[in-house]
Amino acid sequence: MEGSEKKKIHMNLEPSMERDEEKISDPLTETKSQKNKKQKEEKEKEVEELKKRLEDKEKEAKENYERLLRTAADLENYKKRAAKEKEGWTKFANEDLLKVILPFIDNLERAVNHAQKAVDTGVLIEGVRLTLQQLLQALTKFGLSSFESVGKPFDPAVHEAMLAVETDKVEPNQVAEEFQKGYFLNGRLLRPATVSVSKPLEKEVRTLE
Repeated sequence: MEGSEKKKIHMNLEPSMERDEEKISDPLTETKSQKNKKQKEEKEKEVEELKKRLEDKEKEAKENYERLLRTAADLENYKKRAAKEKEGWTKFANEDLLKVILPFIDNLERAVNHAQKAVDTGVLIEGVRLTLQQLLQALTKFGLSSFESVGKPFDPAVHEAMLAVETDKVEPNQVAEEFQKGYFLNGRLLRPATVSVSKPLEKEVRTLE
């Protein structure tokens, strides 16, 4: 009897233990499921954030591209406008200068017309001289200036020697005569003076030898 009762008690305990195990295992399974669900939600959230960041970057890239296109178009328009302005400036750059010169051309034309009727050429010469003087004074406003050469040492930077002249009137290597006046434009050489350069007399050279 005692063995039978023990066996019965043992049999009654086994289902109870199984139920206890189920009760213990259920919370663990539930916790793991919740953890997986939470991880899935976090991943989905992360994917959504990445999608949003990608959309923002695509939008920013599109805006930058459109801005680049506008800048390129503005630059092209500026180049065309600058080229047109340069063309116009080149055509009319000397307008002010020519306006200054025209009155002197008028004066010279009147002088020529007057010379055909005048007997005294001295009046004509004086008129031309005054006109030339006034013209040079007017051109100084545009930075034009002449320089004297006769009697000065020959300087290849501003003089162009046409010939050498034997003379004892000036020192050797001096400008003896000026054929064409030289000019500066705002301090820079515009045209060299064409001159003759003095050299010692041949007789003096032989004596020195």
